[in-house]
Amino acid sequence: MRLSYNKLQKLMIDNQMKGVDLIRAGALSPYALKKINKNEPVSLDLLMKVCKVFQCDIGDICEVILDD
Repeated sequence: MRLSYNKLQKLMIDNQMKGVDLIRAGALSPYALKKINKNEPVSLDLLMKVCKVFQCDIGDICEVILDD
């Protein structure tokens, strides 16, 4: 089982945002952004802050991928 933030990356592209924009908005730290770019887990609190920026649900920014 692994985590994917591909939905967040697509949402950022659709909204013409870069990672630095999420840092400036106070949603992420540079370290958290690096973890997201590597598809590593971050805290639920950080995901909720990102959701607040995009006014979306957690399922709109990440998903769990079940491996065989």
